[in-house]
Amino acid sequence: MCGIVAYVGHREACPIIIKGLKRLEYRGYDSAGIALMNGTLSVYKKKGKVSELEAFLQDKDVHSNIGMGHTRWATHGEPNDVNAHPHFSTSKKIAIIHNGIIENYAALKTLLISKGHTFKSETDSEVFINLIEDIRENNHCTLAEAVRLALHEVVGAYAIVVLSKDDPHQLVAARKGSPLVLGIGKGEYFLASDATPIIEYTNDVVYLKDYELAVIKNGELDIRSREDVKQTPYVQRLEMALESIEKGGYEHFMLKEIFEQPRSILDSMRGRMISASNHLMMSGIREFENKFVNAERILIVACGTSWHAGLVAEYLIEDFARIPVEVEYASEFRYRNPIIRETDIVIAISQSGETADTLAAIELAKSKGATIFGICNVVGSSIARTTDAGAYTHAGPEIGVASTKAFTAQVTVLTLIAMIIGSKRGTLETSKLHGLMAELENIPAKVERALKLDQQIQEIAEKFKNATNFIYLGRGYNYPVALEGALKLKEISYIHAEGYPAAEMKHGPIALIDEQMPVVVIATKDGSYEKIVSNIQEVRARKGKVIAIVTEGDTTIPAMSDFVIEIPETSEHLAPLLSVIPLQLLSYHIAVLRGCNVDQPRNLAKSVTVE
Repeated sequence: MCGIVAYVGHREACPIIIKGLKRLEYRGYDSAGIALMNGTLSVYKKKGKVSELEAFLQDKDVHSNIGMGHTRWATHGEPNDVNAHPHFSTSKKIAIIHNGIIENYAALKTLLISKGHTFKSETDSEVFINLIEDIRENNHCTLAEAVRLALHEVVGAYAIVVLSKDDPHQLVAARKGSPLVLGIGKGEYFLASDATPIIEYTNDVVYLKDYELAVIKNGELDIRSREDVKQTPYVQRLEMALESIEKGGYEHFMLKEIFEQPRSILDSMRGRMISASNHLMMSGIREFENKFVNAERILIVACGTSWHAGLVAEYLIEDFARIPVEVEYASEFRYRNPIIRETDIVIAISQSGETADTLAAIELAKSKGATIFGICNVVGSSIARTTDAGAYTHAGPEIGVASTKAFTAQVTVLTLIAMIIGSKRGTLETSKLHGLMAELENIPAKVERALKLDQQIQEIAEKFKNATNFIYLGRGYNYPVALEGALKLKEISYIHAEGYPAAEMKHGPIALIDEQMPVVVIATKDGSYEKIVSNIQEVRARKGKVIAIVTEGDTTIPAMSDFVIEIPETSEHLAPLLSVIPLQLLSYHIAVLRGCNVDQPRNLAKSVTVE
């Protein structure tokens, strides 16, 4: 979850590291710190955001051409100055920054204490650096060799960078389970948790693989395996543009990303579908076409917003392809001894491609012989490398912690997959397929129209900014959207909210309805329209405040609702791509009105790379 940045080269390291940490702050913002080599190994760190570290450095000597920085999302130890990274070893000769969790840290700590090492923090990361120091002292080896040997002793996930006072021109880095990207410039090198701190300086990157160790010394790069076998780095070209990670005039990244959805949806289907020529193709599906066509079951594993996208896919795939689908929380999947067969397809969904629980679920499914198909947004990410095949969503960088455009991009790709499989299996009629393709092409323009409701939604938000609870209701394809709408409100406004299938109201939640309870009902025209009308009447009879998302031109539901938001008409199969837009905007405006930090909500981080 934490963010890592390091630099060695001919430039001043501190400004590069601080700017990089600000770009990675969506990964964690409990505390931040920096280590610089300037005659000695100096470490500066502060609880709070990177801006507080930056202010703390104002009167410090930060002149250096080599250094590393870290922004933290707390796992072991509360957020404070002491637990912030970087961490010194006992001798203060070497320092570490670490993203991940060392599962056997307690046993290692006991051993190290018995050997004379002392600890100032509550973190597992300080155990890691003292282990490296202990190995170096006892084996009289180089820093790189000590790090390599330490990797054999630790159990868990890590991306680390290590600096040593005795090797003032060297950076040592390694990864297993947590991302680490290496940027290659002219006479300079960059390390980061993702590419956002790097693209300003170089487009050439290497995505380190699990158990790889990178040593940068005197301008040379050496990558080796944990077994000390030299590796040939695969240098990739970054396609990301610098402006894609800037706010572009918007007050928040989240708002920018909400308004980018017409483009991100279009980009996610670009080249894969052209309705005029009946072109519908996805290379990852084509490679495993027979397995998809003959699959007896599809399992979808994901977390959070991606899990909601998976629920939409369950409806789509079962409807179009007539294959049974099960949607699993990745965080629970590996712990309940699931039944996985070699004939199963497992679709793993993750915006970052680094979600630890989803990666663990993938490893379990692979061990059982299932075919793994990944859907993620980040090129070169762990899920992209681990799966048998897959598809990128092409949403572009998503900086806001609460996912918005990632959801609609995932649903777009999943819709295409369902259509392709249905077409290949002959379970989706050709006329219906062509109609869906034409309508899907119209979705970006209809999202543009839905975004024009922003001012109206802001006015509704003003009415409910002080609410303490919300209920979201939907049926069919809009049920997962109700869950997603409730999650968005919880994440960024800290208002308790729950999503339910509308018909489940009478089985318990209706007891919560009174004149203080706002109820958001997704009530677009579909096969269950009359049922949702009845559900609204149940809420109204108990004086609940109804905010209805309806299809343009509807007159029935508006007559029984307190507030109405009209969205363009579309096929019920594609409704989630439109009905989610006003829910994203409603959550955003309520959070802003409540004074919440919508891009960096408390206790959350963008990429959950620890279990």
